[in-house]
Amino acid sequence: MTPELQIKVERAIRLLQSVAPTDGSPVEVAYSGGKDSDVILELTRMAGINYRAIYKNTTIDPPGTIAHAKENGAEIIRPKKTFFQLVSNFGYPNRNYRFCCAELKEYKVLNKAVMGVRKAESTKRAARYNEPTECKLYGSKKGGQYVEAIYPILTWTDEDVVAFVEERGIKLHPLYYREDGTIDPSRRLGCMACPLAYYKKRIKYFEQYPNMVKAYIRAGQKYLDTHPDSKTASTYASVYEWFVRDVFYEKQAKWEQSKQGMFGETDYKKFLEDYFKIIILTPQERPATR
Repeated sequence: MTPELQIKVERAIRLLQSVAPTDGSPVEVAYSGGKDSDVILELTRMAGINYRAIYKNTTIDPPGTIAHAKENGAEIIRPKKTFFQLVSNFGYPNRNYRFCCAELKEYKVLNKAVMGVRKAESTKRAARYNEPTECKLYGSKKGGQYVEAIYPILTWTDEDVVAFVEERGIKLHPLYYREDGTIDPSRRLGCMACPLAYYKKRIKYFEQYPNMVKAYIRAGQKYLDTHPDSKTASTYASVYEWFVRDVFYEKQAKWEQSKQGMFGETDYKKFLEDYFKIIILTPQERPATR
């Protein structure tokens, strides 16, 4: 460990010790199963304070994440509704309609929460986060809940994270390791096919996990069936067209441009089946369940 990283570790430990409740009650370690949450969990242990590692199951995290969370002693909190049940109720989420985050991840458990936020993750985070602690609001100002958020690795680089992981012998989620066993810090462990991700990255997720496409289609169809008067139902001729627009076109203008000059009705179902090499059964084609 370099002297510079040692200083960052010592500062993180002092920060955690300074924010620990004086009555000895635990702080939450917001544990996602990702590399940064593994680091803050280890730092919290090193700080010697009382804590509860909390894994909020989104139901669409990558395979192996729950097992990794359990291996590290995290409590598993299961949501009242799965991601696809939420889609059935509210439609497909997008960057401006992030109901899934509020329902599955962004809610209060304890008064204080240690989070693995780092400026190096993105330019937006670098601009957004300036202090190692803040009062964070979940929900609206009226009726929302406040949490004291603590960011012990806010200024850490990817290189710092890898060096600390190797120094402490931390076992990361399998997805972080390359074929040769080395760590790839650029990989992210967020929700599979997250609508906040760049659309090309979402497509790659669907290519890797094509059954996700089927699940999206089923949930989207349930939404259309139960919301026949919605704007979505009046905009798209089928759930397949809706899914193609949602996944393959980042901007509405590109979508509109793609439809210009078309003759006849595009078979979006066939397009999806050919693209992802799957067979999508319609509700009428699916076997009856007992």
